[in-house]
Amino acid sequence: MTGRARSAGASGAQASEGPAPADARARVDAAYALLGDAEREATRVVHDPATYTRQVPYAALAALRERHGVVPVTEPDLPGWPAGSGYWLVLRHADVDRVLKDPATFSSALGGTQMRDPRTEEDLAYVRRMMLNMDPPEHSRLRKLLAKSFTPKAIGALEAQVQGHVDGILDRMRAGGTVGADGTAWGTTDFAKDVSADLPLLTLADVMGVPAQDRWLMFDWANRVIGWQDPDYRVSAFFDPAGATEMGRAAYALRPEPGPDGLLPDPRSRAGMPDLYAYAHALGTLRREQPAGGSGEDVMSILMRQRDDLGGSVTVEEFENLFWLFAVAGNETTRNGMPGGLVGVLGDDDAQRQLRADPALIPQAVEEMLRWWTPVMTFRRTATRDAELSGVSLQRGDKVVVSFASANRDPEVFDDPDCFDIHRENARRHLAFGAGPHVCLGAWLARSMMTTMFTELFARTSWLEAAGEPVWLQSNFQRGVKRLPITWR
Repeated sequence: MTGRARSAGASGAQASEGPAPADARARVDAAYALLGDAEREATRVVHDPATYTRQVPYAALAALRERHGVVPVTEPDLPGWPAGSGYWLVLRHADVDRVLKDPATFSSALGGTQMRDPRTEEDLAYVRRMMLNMDPPEHSRLRKLLAKSFTPKAIGALEAQVQGHVDGILDRMRAGGTVGADGTAWGTTDFAKDVSADLPLLTLADVMGVPAQDRWLMFDWANRVIGWQDPDYRVSAFFDPAGATEMGRAAYALRPEPGPDGLLPDPRSRAGMPDLYAYAHALGTLRREQPAGGSGEDVMSILMRQRDDLGGSVTVEEFENLFWLFAVAGNETTRNGMPGGLVGVLGDDDAQRQLRADPALIPQAVEEMLRWWTPVMTFRRTATRDAELSGVSLQRGDKVVVSFASANRDPEVFDDPDCFDIHRENARRHLAFGAGPHVCLGAWLARSMMTTMFTELFARTSWLEAAGEPVWLQSNFQRGVKRLPITWR
């Protein structure tokens, strides 16, 4: 199976205009009507966020990928998600890679990058100010400034801090255990929250110069944005202001209250995240005037000193949006990739024994964890001009959603793709970090955190096993792990 996109020409003015939802919906509805009953049911299951509290519908994805490659999906009215125009789901690895590497045809800015459409033109304008929802050259300017801020010295410091954080987290895990009559230490823990959630929080606090006592603000912010489909996460309130900084308490005081429906305001609007933006504004102003630790060698302090090709610097508003990106998007791949990877290990005793016996296998195993689990399952683009993918004609304004969950299990790329195989030679061909101009800038840091965590976890324990049923996030976007109880020995 191969995927190619053939693009018709379009002027920059045409590409910058907004999509036409009515026309896009009509095209999706017409194509959807041609599907068989089983195929329509498969798309319904794939789209429904509730499906993912049980399992990822890999069988449905495989059937659609084999027969269609690109398939129309309707957007019925769901709780907190008004009916939409529908979208074209891209399922094959080659097609997903092609879409991500062609921002001129498949735009991040035109309709944003989330499957659900922004509610208003004002909300769309707001999300377009984020680097995640920009196209070149605007995206290129900010990404270049940010990339330059990860200096060798800053990277070295972060890697040392990751090691220290892992040591501290596992020390706390072991301190919560008991010693049996035979002198063997053992205990139970929720690996998802008590181990894997804290590492990216601590590390991102280092990256951004956030005081460690404020880090659980980022946990709640990420939950509210990423987990807005989930009844628990969309009103997340784990942060305790009692031990926070004055900056943290001031932000917490601005946290919005749930409405009559029990929901917080839309977290993809600025009005939905006033606490995050107040904190980001205060932090950006502080880091410009007073670099973290006095040395100014943390990434965000360096960023605030950078100059672009025209001599301009990062504005406080741009810092606020970059802070949103790191605090929310920068948190999730690692936070869910680690427990997801452990799910694979817990289901394969031979893999656990081999990783314990030979830690040199762990970096390669991390790539397989990312492929097999795929923390971020979907991302959206909007066609700026006519194109063709896997024989399907797309038109300007069509919503195009790439499925990383499907692409990372494409048998044209990965043999026996449903198998968790820590020796898989081409595991790094996964698209868990995306591709093209928006490939994850922090991929190296995510890999460092996961490799360090599993290296130390296996070194400090003799065996790991499940201690109860895991709980999955209700989301068709993020393959989240809410709880993963384990026993360690």
